Amino acid sequence: MFEITRSTYYAHRLRRRSPGVERIRLRSRVNELFTQSRSAAGSRSIVSMMQEDGEQIGRFKVRGLMRELGLISKQPGSHAYKKATIERPDIPNTLNREFNVPEPNKVWCGDITYIWAQGKWHYLAVVMDLYARRIVGWALSGNPDADLVTRALDMAYEQRGKPQGLLFHSDQGSQYGSRHFRQRLWRYRISQSMSRRGNCYDNSPMERVFRSLKTEWIPSVGYMSVQQAQRDISHYLMHRYNWIRPHLFNGGLAPAQAEQKLNVVSGIS
Repeated sequence: MFEITRSTYYAHRLRRRSPGVERIRLRSRVNELFTQSRSAAGSRSIVSMMQEDGEQIGRFKVRGLMRELGLISKQPGSHAYKKATIERPDIPNTLNREFNVPEPNKVWCGDITYIWAQGKWHYLAVVMDLYARRIVGWALSGNPDADLVTRALDMAYEQRGKPQGLLFHSDQGSQYGSRHFRQRLWRYRISQSMSRRGNCYDNSPMERVFRSLKTEWIPSVGYMSVQQAQRDISHYLMHRYNWIRPHLFNGGLAPAQAEQKLNVVSGIS
């Protein structure tokens, strides 16, 4: 019917069954990156990571390779947040969703979430520098108290070289409004900003971090021990999230890499 020889037909079928060496190599690399992400990375993230390694590849090809391997990202759908307009009178919403920051160590934001470990809930406090969305401090504890958020702030303050002129933004959690935490901010000469009550959009960069951590990394059954949780969460926040995981805000660069690049371009030491 198509006026082709039988040998041509069988040769074509053989080529389809036997992918080339280069495609096998690319498939192996895609599978490796997908596995390292704990089945979280989609085609966009994998393309960014491969291009960062010097690989010349596009998203269409990565999609095809993932389809061949049967790889499906476990990224969740969008979430509808509740809106509110009530500010805390003594700590206003100074940041007011101005999440694009021109320099590092100018605006930090923080939040708390819960983690299941060793048969009970533990609480994780994280501090982020909004400049390139880099995680700069964190703490894990069995109690969601003021000491937890203060330890995360202390870690950030020491790791970032004790910066001056900072604004710290958070939600209206009692830990962030406590005397203990506010005294620490005063000692470090850090100004304070708080979201409006019940408005997750006012602190959305932190919400995104916790969403990524829980859907991409933390085991669905939690951790067997607190020590395991500390090691695994530290690895994700300070290594994978900061140095490896592509971030859409940074044009596909991981936060720490983007910060280094932006610092060079801006002449910031």
